[in-house]
Amino acid sequence: MDIEEFRKAGYQAIDRICDYYASLQDRPVVSQVQPGYLLDALPTHPPEDAEDFAVIADDFQKLILPGITNWQHPNFFAYFPTAGSFEGILGDLYASSVSNPGFNWLSSPACTELEQIVMDWSAKLLGLGDHFLNSTGIGGGVIQTTASEACIVVCVAARARYARQNPDVKLEDLVIYTTTQTHSLGIKAGLVLGLEVRALEVVSDDQYGLRGETLQKALLEDLDRGKRPFIMIGTVGSTSSGAVDNLEEIGEVLKKYPSIWLHVDSAWAGVAMACPEYRTFGQLDPINNYASSYGTNFHKWGLVNFDASMLWVRDRPDLTNALDVTPEFLRTKQHDAGLVIDYRNWHLGLGRRFRSLKVWFVLRRYGIEGFRKHIREGIALNEYFVSLIRASQDFELVTAPSLALSVFRLTVPPSVTFREGEDAHVVQNDLNQTFHKRVSNESDKIFLTQTKLNDTFCIRFAVGAQRTRKEHVDQAWGIIQANARAATEEWVQQRTES
Repeated sequence: MDIEEFRKAGYQAIDRICDYYASLQDRPVVSQVQPGYLLDALPTHPPEDAEDFAVIADDFQKLILPGITNWQHPNFFAYFPTAGSFEGILGDLYASSVSNPGFNWLSSPACTELEQIVMDWSAKLLGLGDHFLNSTGIGGGVIQTTASEACIVVCVAARARYARQNPDVKLEDLVIYTTTQTHSLGIKAGLVLGLEVRALEVVSDDQYGLRGETLQKALLEDLDRGKRPFIMIGTVGSTSSGAVDNLEEIGEVLKKYPSIWLHVDSAWAGVAMACPEYRTFGQLDPINNYASSYGTNFHKWGLVNFDASMLWVRDRPDLTNALDVTPEFLRTKQHDAGLVIDYRNWHLGLGRRFRSLKVWFVLRRYGIEGFRKHIREGIALNEYFVSLIRASQDFELVTAPSLALSVFRLTVPPSVTFREGEDAHVVQNDLNQTFHKRVSNESDKIFLTQTKLNDTFCIRFAVGAQRTRKEHVDQAWGIIQANARAATEEWVQQRTES
């Protein structure tokens, strides 16, 4: 492809991307294809001869788009949102046009220095303390691929620091602390590093957030049996319910154990701290006072296209000392002189994508106020959905709403008589599983996901897609109500016949 061919194909690509977004609301939310559809449609070997690019581009439209679940659809309320801004798309396009591996400053100075700048901009946007800024030389920020990888990175750093401070401790005695509501990233880190993971119990009375006394009790138990907890992974905005661990209490407990690293994962909720009114919810003061590291994903609710997982560390050498591998062929006079950051020492790989460009595009185009407006609109839409739940006799909230996330369930009709010895909790779970199965059959119109909170089966409603408006929440509510009535009738009939 020469420059003029690329120009023509590029114009067509932009036109088709625009057409896709213009028609997004009319597309199914979830891909309706069956497993194996693409395996059957494509040949088993690459072509012997070059193909016309126009044919290739048409095949994207015919074969690939039908297999895409539309995460930017205004009726997407599952999981957490994945951003898809036009500014982010253009940032990725420009970054791809200057393709380079970005492993050190010399490989492309702009890539390194722009990442330093946007990480400091983002830290200031969220209210993080100066010790997290690259510009201070104390701590600093780096863009990772996902919160799961960020967690593995900080576990490596925490393990190295703990071993340095406690040289006689055996590797097999180290323990990663999570909670029963922590994202799977904690377990994944344990699997990758071959370390024990202990999930501390959280309960509904505490809104599924970890309390300091639970942590203290676990520490005493583990130390007594010869185990050595070396990192506590706290959460602000858990995946299941948006739960928040009590970081103030956790931080006070960990002051007595200075070798234990506190990582705070706020993959979804962290960007809400751009709005000053949500910084208390986001635990900003305890994060600044106690956290060894902090992470949030701008590629979820933060308008930046996947991937852009932001990680900050309090003490830069704790991270770089654990990950610095410098063979002669990677040495540069700039790094040896201490003049530059080499981000290869801040993550697991060597090469890295030019992710900072799309962050820069988004932050400049939206500005702080535009970013805040996006967050506030998502929270307001969830508050509207909560008002619908509370006004209905057929539904109830399982936990308190959390920013733009609500967890709810269908109630058992008053007319239903429980049988002798029947567990009402099990019965309600059964009803809600029937309801979720039925509403899942409408995945072309709406996408909701389920979860379990300490064996309570419930449904999540997560707002955050950039194009979601009040009318889409109303549409979703209508679908939810209709499927709830049908599911209840089906469930009652099954009980009557059994």
